[in-house]
Amino acid sequence: MRFLPQRLIVRVVSALFLFAVVQPMTAQPARPAAKRAQASTGSEARAAHAFEEAARSGSPALYAFLLSFPKGADLHVHLSGAVYAETFIREAAEDGLCVDTIGLRFVHPPCADNTVPATRLTGMLAPADQDLYDRLIDSFSMRSFVPTPGYSGHDQFFSTFGKFGVDKSHTGEWVDEVASRAATQNQQYLELMQTPPFSHAAVLSRQIGWPANSENVDFAAMRQALLDRGVRDEVKAGMDDVQSAEAKRKQLEHCGTAQAQPACSVEIRYIYQVLRANPPEVVFAQTLLGFETISQTMQDGEPGFLGINFVQPEDGYVSMHDYTLEMKMVDYLHSVYPRVHITLHAGELAPGLVPPEGLRFHIRQAVELGHAERIGHGVDISYEDDAPALLKELAARHVMVEINLSSNDGILGVKGSDHPFPLYRANHVPVALSTDDEGVSRIDLTHEYVRAALDYHLTYADMKQLARTGMEHNFLPGKSLWTEPDKFTTSAPECRGEAVGAEKPAAACTKFLQANQKAAAQYELERRFRAFEAKF
Repeated sequence: MRFLPQRLIVRVVSALFLFAVVQPMTAQPARPAAKRAQASTGSEARAAHAFEEAARSGSPALYAFLLSFPKGADLHVHLSGAVYAETFIREAAEDGLCVDTIGLRFVHPPCADNTVPATRLTGMLAPADQDLYDRLIDSFSMRSFVPTPGYSGHDQFFSTFGKFGVDKSHTGEWVDEVASRAATQNQQYLELMQTPPFSHAAVLSRQIGWPANSENVDFAAMRQALLDRGVRDEVKAGMDDVQSAEAKRKQLEHCGTAQAQPACSVEIRYIYQVLRANPPEVVFAQTLLGFETISQTMQDGEPGFLGINFVQPEDGYVSMHDYTLEMKMVDYLHSVYPRVHITLHAGELAPGLVPPEGLRFHIRQAVELGHAERIGHGVDISYEDDAPALLKELAARHVMVEINLSSNDGILGVKGSDHPFPLYRANHVPVALSTDDEGVSRIDLTHEYVRAALDYHLTYADMKQLARTGMEHNFLPGKSLWTEPDKFTTSAPECRGEAVGAEKPAAACTKFLQANQKAAAQYELERRFRAFEAKF
C-alpha cells in the first residue's frame, strides 16, 4: 500500500479542521449580490453595487475601484522592507557606493575586483547598465523569483535585508516614500517598524552576562543592573532618529506650506523592533531599551514609538530555541511598563518549515505570556494545541491578527484556502490587511485588498469592516469612537445623534475627538467613507 504524500495529508487534515470549526458558524447561505446591495441604502448601496461589478470584471477593474477606497491603517510595515529597490539604487549612486556584481549587493568603496560604481546603474556618468540594474532589483525583492532546489521563497525574502546597505541617513526619504504611496491609496495612518540604535545596550548586556540556566533568570535584577550601567543612555538616540526622519519627511512633502503634498495627511507612528535572533542577554537589553524608549515617548506626548515587536525569521534556531524565554522577558517587562503596547510576530510558520512541535504554541504564548494586543501573521493557528479554544480566546480578548497575504504566499507558500484568513473571520477574531514588506513583495495595500476580495469572495461591507478593524486596533492614545470593541454600529455618546463622519461634528463630539486621538482617526475614516461613497 502506498502512503499519501505529506502535503496531501496536511491538506486533508486542514480541510477537516476547517469544516469542523467553521461550518456551525456559516450555516446560513451567502446572500446573492443583488440582495446584499439592498441591505444598505443610498450612496453606500451604489458603492457596493459598483464594487460587485468591478469584482466580476477581475483584478484590474477591482484595483481601479479600490485604489481610492479608504483603507484606514496599515499596522504591519517594516520600513526597510517597504522601500522599493529602485530607491536604494538611486541612493547608493548618490552616496558613491559600489555594487558587488556577483553577490548583487551594495558594498563600500573603493570599487575593486567584482564591484562597480553604483552610478553605473543610474546613468549619472554614462548610459545605465540595464542588465545589472534588473538583476539587482531581482536580488532585492521577490520580482521574477522562481524557487530552485535548496533555495526557497523564504530564503530569497529574508536574504534581501542584508543586501540593501544604504546609510540610515536616508530614513526620512524612506518614510516619505511610504507615506506618499499610502496617500495615493487613501490611507491615513501607518505604524512603521524600525530598529533604533542599541549597540551600547548590547555591550552592557554582555558585560553582565546571562545565567547558564535560563530557568533561574532574575529579570528584575537583570533590569536593575542594566539601568545602573546606563542602558537609558540610548533612549534619546532612538527618539532622535524618529524625530529626524519625521522632520526630513515633512520637509520633502512641504508640509505646512501652500505646496504641501497629500502625504502630509498620512499620520505615522512607530513600532520598536527587537531582534529576536540575538543571544538572550542582548535580546533582554534591547527589549528593556525599547520599553524605556516607548515609555519616554508616551510621557513626552510626542509622536514616535507607540509599541514593541520582535522581528527576524521565527523559524531560525535561536528564535525557536528561545521563544518561550523571550515571551517571559516580555511578560516581566509588561508588569513594569503596563502602558506600553505590544504586537508580536507569532505563527509565521507552516508545516515542514519546523518540526510539528514548533507549530503548537507560539500564538498562544504570544497572547498569554507576551500580552500581545495584536498578532502578526498567525498563519499556523490551526496547528496550535486546542486551536478551537485559542480562536475563542483571541475573539474574546479582541486580539487582532495582522493579515499579510502576499508575504505569507512568498515566504511560506500559504495562500487561498490554505490560509487561515477565513478561519479567523468565521470565529469572529478581528483581522485587518497589511503589507508587511511591500518593497520586497512588490505590492501595495490596494493589491492586498484586491487579493482578499477575489480569493475569499468578500463584499463591500467586508472591505469596510477590514478598514475599520485596522483603525480600531491602532495604538493611538485615547478612547475608541465606538462603544463596543469591533462592533462599528454605535458611536460614543458624545457623537451620538448625528451622522458619524460629518464634515462638521457638533460641539460635544468635536471636544471628544480633540481629547482622543484614536477616536479622531476613526472619525476621519468615516468621513472618508462618506466622501468616497458620494461619488456613486
